[in-house]
Amino acid sequence: MKIVIAPDSFKGCLNALSVAKAMRLGVKRAYPESVVDMIPMADGGEGTVEAMLSSVSGVKVKVNTTDPLGRPLEASYGLIDNGLTAIIEMAAASGLTLLSKEEKRPRITSTYGTGLLIRDALKRGVNKILLGIGGSATNDGGAGMAVALGVKLLDSRGKELPLGGEALASLAKIDMSEINPHLSKVKVEVACDVQNPLCGPEGASAVYGPQKGAGPEDVRVLDAALKNLGERLSAVTGTNLLKLAGGGAAGGLGAGAVGFLGAQLRGGSQIVLEVSNAEEKIKCANLVLTGEGRTDFQTAYGKVPVGVAALAKKHNVPVLVISGSVEGPPDVFSAQGIQSCFSISEGPGTFEEAFAKAQEQLEREVWRILTVWKLGWESADRKNI
Repeated sequence: MKIVIAPDSFKGCLNALSVAKAMRLGVKRAYPESVVDMIPMADGGEGTVEAMLSSVSGVKVKVNTTDPLGRPLEASYGLIDNGLTAIIEMAAASGLTLLSKEEKRPRITSTYGTGLLIRDALKRGVNKILLGIGGSATNDGGAGMAVALGVKLLDSRGKELPLGGEALASLAKIDMSEINPHLSKVKVEVACDVQNPLCGPEGASAVYGPQKGAGPEDVRVLDAALKNLGERLSAVTGTNLLKLAGGGAAGGLGAGAVGFLGAQLRGGSQIVLEVSNAEEKIKCANLVLTGEGRTDFQTAYGKVPVGVAALAKKHNVPVLVISGSVEGPPDVFSAQGIQSCFSISEGPGTFEEAFAKAQEQLEREVWRILTVWKLGWESADRKNI
């Protein structure tokens, strides 16, 4: 029996590698002689670098950068492919978890620190950058990132704008003449799992601004500022960034990465699956186990379990989802190739209790499920004799 384990993290509780290890313990209780391949997964947010480096050979690089409010910060990113590919999480320098509740100020937070990480990778001679943009604290359309890479954003008097999304309302000219020359030789792929446009009622400011501290007036101001950026950057690049699906991801960094870096937006789980050579492992498997902290209607929109299942379905390999919690009927994702979904919850309790027991319950639930799976597998074998 060969089983592939490819889960996302249980956010706030267990990272993806810890989830995979707990699942493996459960598999080995049911199938002691099984061959198990672990592929810790991520979707571009926190944990993406760690997940990829646990699957492929690489190193972490530490860099002096700045946080969303411009304060000094040491952050890291990954290098793989003998140093030719950089894996960068914008959350490492521009993430929401770097700020306290009182510090969430989306009018002035900036992606400048993410730009410094990219700049360091370019200096090291990479020819490819995989940029994860989940978990942002920013709403500046990637403007800060662009400034760190040599772009000048000017007002009507030719004066450079201060950092932050609010200042983009005064943007009159984008000068890309001094952008880092190494960018022209580098392929940039952005892990983006949302389809929101840059502006409007479904845009970055309206949908994601409130979780970054934006009130109704902040949303109005930031949305207008991003529209101004989008219009002017579209004119420079010849691409309509206002209608770009995913342009509103990470406070507009999706659109900014395409406009300033010439990036391609792709599903985050798809990128991780490719880097980890998952298809070669999955196509030879008898079963795939995946999961996430919470499986619900959002899972269908490019989350890890659906990305894993799509690859397994291609090779007719069954997939079981085992998550912290599951909302909806167990066969809700059958069209995506998922046979069933299971929750590790064993009864009522507090979040704190659930988090403390998650690893133990995950191992036990996998063991229970595979004990039943084993009965069916052995029964099928007997019928074929």
